[in-house]
Amino acid sequence: MSGPIVCVDDQPEVRRLLAELFRARGREVMSFDNGEDAIAWLSNHEAELVVLDLDLGAGRRTGIEICRELRSRLPELPIIILTGHGTIDDAVIAVKAGAVDFITKDPYLEDKLAISVEKVERILEHARDRRRLEDENRELRATNEKLRRAAGRRWAIVGDSPSIRNVMTKIERVAPLPRPVLVLGPRGTGKELVARAVHTLSPRASEPFITINCAAVAESLLESELFGHEEGAFTGATKQKEGKFELADGGTLFLDEIGNMSMEFQAKILRVLEYQRFERVAGSESIQVNVRVIAATNADLKVAMAEGRFRPDLYDRLAFEVIQLPALAARLDDVPVLATYFLARFRQEVAGITVREISAEAFDAFASYDYPGNVRELKNVVERAVYMASGEVLTAADVAAALPPEAQLGASASTAGASGFQDDARLPLGERVDAFESWLCRDALERTRFRQKEAAQLLGLTYDQFRQRYRKYGLGKD
Repeated sequence: MSGPIVCVDDQPEVRRLLAELFRARGREVMSFDNGEDAIAWLSNHEAELVVLDLDLGAGRRTGIEICRELRSRLPELPIIILTGHGTIDDAVIAVKAGAVDFITKDPYLEDKLAISVEKVERILEHARDRRRLEDENRELRATNEKLRRAAGRRWAIVGDSPSIRNVMTKIERVAPLPRPVLVLGPRGTGKELVARAVHTLSPRASEPFITINCAAVAESLLESELFGHEEGAFTGATKQKEGKFELADGGTLFLDEIGNMSMEFQAKILRVLEYQRFERVAGSESIQVNVRVIAATNADLKVAMAEGRFRPDLYDRLAFEVIQLPALAARLDDVPVLATYFLARFRQEVAGITVREISAEAFDAFASYDYPGNVRELKNVVERAVYMASGEVLTAADVAAALPPEAQLGASASTAGASGFQDDARLPLGERVDAFESWLCRDALERTRFRQKEAAQLLGLTYDQFRQRYRKYGLGKD
């Protein structure tokens, strides 16, 4: 689908502002002061994007209601909700209604929209890429090269919570500068994605992006991996080898888990950062490079420095800019957007996926877990739920079956009274325990659609242990 950008807002000055911003970027714009006229126009014309005000005036349907109708008629049309009084709840409702983004108006609307245009254009580009890939798949013309290009775009950081907006602001601000960056955050939060984003947005984007996980390489081999070695430097060194610093010359070197380096090796890294010079193992030639270093760790470097396990001077050298990634539990309002993104990616990567959308109840189920593995764990849960589901709409039951057992047990125990279990304090303790155990087993069966092996796994039991309880409590009876 192609065509103009449709802007719907009851305020003339906002319509003019949107039109000026988009036309300045070469886009054609159609403006409407109410949703009904926009729907009527879209019934006979194609559009690239709809920017829709949340409040369209008294007596008129809200932007959420217009969004739902447009989504039902034009499921592929991207819709952005614009509001003057947005809350996190509004944002979640907008995403559930089918909006791809949620932008808040304020007295500085013009400045804010100018900053947001870049993000809007990324959304448009993503929509165009998605349509192109879907057309190619339908026509059986997708090639391996196109799939590799799709994979190359996966550095994109998804989310619109304040913490992620702050991360993106830092990335965009520091990317053009030839200085080190330190990325901190728990496991699974996307530290390498941030490093790739910094590289991609920098003047070095066409040069190499080289990565190494410092925790995965033995200390005795790390020097050779980073600096290279000469022939005969050690047993097995049958030829000269270039290290990661040489391979990254002109580009970016990503040092993951730098907190695992010994103090002695940290001194060597500090010297290379300061002088951009080093020697290969067993070499005498001083090699000059031009490498931007981005380092990352999930360790608390302030504690490590206090305990003498990390050099303060190396920290100072790396921390020209520090980008702190939040745990997913601290930005659960991003879960619906992330889940939708992972579903779209999974559908592109795997043929035969039946799920096309996520229900509101499934979004709630995704957000009910705190994800100690963060975004990486959410991605795995989404993909497990999608591949196990049988319908076109992902349900809460599908999500529950994909969540880890500890999430299910925690949810069962905390919501037992509200979900049907009634404890009778007048009964002896043994009977009360049996009643609760029976309820847990039946609840596990219902969550797994009465697949006994999966119910056993959900409860952390062997199949034989579950079968004993299945017979004991007569769970096969109506």
